[in-house]
Amino acid sequence: MDELRPKIVKLAKMVGGIAGIMNKIDETSPEYYSLNCVVTDDMADIAMIIGLRKPRTFEYIAKHSGKSEEELRTILNQLAYTGVAKVWTDKEDNKDRYFVNIFAPGMLEMMVNNREQLSQHPEIGKAFEEYTRLRLAPMAAKFPEGMAMMRVIPVESAIKDIPDVKPWERLSYYLDKYDTFSVSDCSCRQSRRVIEEGCGHMEHEICIQMGEGAEYYIRTGRGRKITKEEAKEILKFAEDNGLMHEMPHTDGLGESAAICNCCGCSCFSLRLATLFNTPDAIRSNFTANVNKENCVACGQCVEHCPVNALTLGQKLCSMTSNPEKKERTSRNHIWRKDDWNLNYRENRQDVSKDGTSPCKTTCPAHISVQGYIKLAAQGRYLDALELIKKENPFPAVCGRICPHSCENECTRGDIDEPIAIDEIKKFIADKELDKTIRYIPPKRYNLGNKIAIIGSGPAGLSCAYYLAIDGYKVTVFEKHHKLGGMLTLGIPSFRLEKEVLNAEIDVLREMGVTFKTGIEVGKDITLENLRKEGYEAFYLAIGAQGGRMLNLEGEDAKGVLSGVEYLRGVSLGIQEELTGNIVVIGGGNVAIDVARTAARQNPKKVSLYCLESLHEMPALPEEISEAKQDNVIFKNGWGPKRILTKDGKVTGVEFKKCNRVFDKEHRFAPIYNEDDTIIVKADAVLLSIGQSIEWGNLLTGSKAELSVNNTLTADSLTWQTMEPDIFAGGDCCTGPKFAIHAIAAGKEAAISIHRYVQPGQSLVYGRDRKEYHSFDKNTISGLYDFNKAPRQRPRHSPEKKGSFLDDRLTFTEEQLQEETKRCLSCGAVEINSYMCFGCGMCTTKCKFDAIHLTRNYNSVPDTYEKLPVKIAANAIVRTGKIAASSIKEGLSRRG
Repeated sequence: MDELRPKIVKLAKMVGGIAGIMNKIDETSPEYYSLNCVVTDDMADIAMIIGLRKPRTFEYIAKHSGKSEEELRTILNQLAYTGVAKVWTDKEDNKDRYFVNIFAPGMLEMMVNNREQLSQHPEIGKAFEEYTRLRLAPMAAKFPEGMAMMRVIPVESAIKDIPDVKPWERLSYYLDKYDTFSVSDCSCRQSRRVIEEGCGHMEHEICIQMGEGAEYYIRTGRGRKITKEEAKEILKFAEDNGLMHEMPHTDGLGESAAICNCCGCSCFSLRLATLFNTPDAIRSNFTANVNKENCVACGQCVEHCPVNALTLGQKLCSMTSNPEKKERTSRNHIWRKDDWNLNYRENRQDVSKDGTSPCKTTCPAHISVQGYIKLAAQGRYLDALELIKKENPFPAVCGRICPHSCENECTRGDIDEPIAIDEIKKFIADKELDKTIRYIPPKRYNLGNKIAIIGSGPAGLSCAYYLAIDGYKVTVFEKHHKLGGMLTLGIPSFRLEKEVLNAEIDVLREMGVTFKTGIEVGKDITLENLRKEGYEAFYLAIGAQGGRMLNLEGEDAKGVLSGVEYLRGVSLGIQEELTGNIVVIGGGNVAIDVARTAARQNPKKVSLYCLESLHEMPALPEEISEAKQDNVIFKNGWGPKRILTKDGKVTGVEFKKCNRVFDKEHRFAPIYNEDDTIIVKADAVLLSIGQSIEWGNLLTGSKAELSVNNTLTADSLTWQTMEPDIFAGGDCCTGPKFAIHAIAAGKEAAISIHRYVQPGQSLVYGRDRKEYHSFDKNTISGLYDFNKAPRQRPRHSPEKKGSFLDDRLTFTEEQLQEETKRCLSCGAVEINSYMCFGCGMCTTKCKFDAIHLTRNYNSVPDTYEKLPVKIAANAIVRTGKIAASSIKEGLSRRG
């Protein structure tokens, strides 16, 4: 190992300031190895002459250096280029000033923001991460409120109505104060990238420099010169994308060189709150407050809170009262490593301990049901549509076919009947059918990487939608000539008219998604061919479009079909009409669709046989009811024994009695009475007892692995397979499920693919795991005090009944208003006022006027040089609080 260079050690000590004095420097110290790789001894000498945080003229430095003018200018240019010294021109005497700042905030950001240098020396990015973690750790709990070197500054709109806001607490003050601005890449996110710990937030041109800082960045190529208006646009872009504002405050009140637009998952300064649990150090003078009356727990503020200070809770009255436990904070306790949140990038909690609304919890996509119902009640239909499409791009489709598990758990159902959630969603989503008013989401970025999606069912289309929002060049390959997968080929048009699906697919076209039909990947083109064409990642979403057979005697006879094969043939217009006696075997939703479709082809009779009793059938109750209205005859408790044939054609089915379907653990374990049999005449038999996945040659040459069930093995969080550039989701991974499950999986895969194709991004850090749980309805009091109100039901069109058109009508406006009034609005956001540091991001996401900032502190930042005195004074006060708290806790334990 090379010997330590004394001059680099000396410079590191100086630039480290307080931390430099306190810490031993060796070759593993981040301040040492960051300088050692780019700073010569001559450069170190000149930097020491400049001194720490003292603006020096060229003449001053020349006088103390003994260097020739030419040599000194070369060294100073090197110091400015590397980021060790900042340079700008003083307006009063028109002379350059050279300035050596502390490591952070200051020198390390400037070193990282030299892109070429960071590329050659990624250890500088590593040093930035390590230095800000190691050196802040012992100081984190000691900073007075708002007195760390970086400080949160609120979104300006969040404080516009608060009286007595000081000028320096507003972003506009700084935009008006300075006349030079630049924009650069985020130094924290760049550093995360080079150590492959990125969170998916983009680093490009997002942080703003002002005044002397901007001049330096422009002169050295670190930043691009921008106007004040451009700076405002960048701030707006940051807020729209959930990035809050922070500023260095080392130069005194009202002075700052930059506005950083930060995310809690990568920002090093915000670790004072996220990692060390000491938000006081960087807080603004404001905190958020929730108006629970207005709050609908839509979750937008929770999702965008950088420090997880907000969680989803509930606002109904509870029969159990939990005594309020005094929160352990750094204000009143000795702060140790056990008090930190070491895993903060992976353990974010969306929901409070006692749970939140059952509808949002139960929905596989966790759509804000309560939120869009409230918006619909207010007549804000496009706002409601926008909110739904944050999690589900196909609300018009789902409004017609979703199993609405949200309704099954709806709290209103404990009073009378659940809210007609799907019908409300359908009303809102039918706005999509009008091209002139449909919601097209704005693009966040224009990233341009080519992504291939194999399969155009709900999972593939969902993935394409969310990738298109980020500006990827998405191509969807579909082997059939019709788009939609099982939505088109597996769901009859009397449940989902194809014009509805096509309208929502048209939105993807408007977003720039390309569709290529009639191309089977693995047959007409391979994944390797697509790689050579520049595709950087693949999403396999081929569904489960094959049928399953039972290996029964006679099932190869003419007239025996799988249910999905039959539905596909009808949808494609190639299936002959079935006549005579039709027997459908199966008890799930597909079997119901098959039977109802067959009933529309004018057969003599359609009978559905299944193992389960009527109440055990996996099909939804309303679908069973609709099938009965279509004259489908249900025969429960029978399993097929053999298929009877004559001259190669089906003539009937022999069934045996099923005495039990499930065992005590509700595992599928049927028991039959082989002696109790019946023979049923049949001119056609449709087997709807499951689906299979048809891989063809799609995976040939791939490392992707199949499970024993022939599903593709993929990580349950990221949906990445064993082949790193292949992701998968939907039925081909999980086996047959509902469309909403596939839609949710598609969005998660889009998040992963975005992170995968962007260099240095982790698939897991900073990711919302969406771990929801609902409150215990048994603990809620006063439910029966609500007035009962009848559930609205959709009307039916007599003209369409029994046809291949959907006879279910959309709610009228009056029905919608009556039904939305029935919502109990169970959920509400809860706030940890200690963790909230007053960035105001939450207020920009709320559409319900439910969250606001209020002033709760009056701290005033000071210069870096005065910080030691401030810390010492705070230590005395804090020590007294800790002692008092300890005494109080001791007395409480004795009592």
